[in-house]
Amino acid sequence: MPKAQLTRLELQIMQVLWNKGPSTVQAVQQSLPGEPLAYTTVQTILNILQRKGKVKRKLLGKAYEYRSVLSRDKALREATSDMLDRMFGGSVEALLMSLAKSNQLDADKLAKVQKLIEKQEQAETEEQHGGD
Repeated sequence: MPKAQLTRLELQIMQVLWNKGPSTVQAVQQSLPGEPLAYTTVQTILNILQRKGKVKRKLLGKAYEYRSVLSRDKALREATSDMLDRMFGGSVEALLMSLAKSNQLDADKLAKVQKLIEKQEQAETEEQHGGD
């Protein structure tokens, strides 16, 4: 069963926690971009994130402090994998073709992607051979 993706508001709240570190509801509320949200709305979303296992909380005085359990990298991998599966049938090639057709992937960007892939492959090869 696929993992439930973060909603837009959950992601905004997670970004505050990733950027600021452990925070109270009030600190998260004050750090969110755009129109201010009600304290109770932010508290509700943080409680949902806690139930989902994405954040943990501890009582400090009279207020809970929330901290991210889900790393930014893991959230990115999960969201990318979900989008790739839903929109492109799991095909990286179809994603790249879509980016190229929409002029979001040019030769320079493609060259950077190629270098990144080569670097990743080299690191994996070194790992398999014990760093020989």
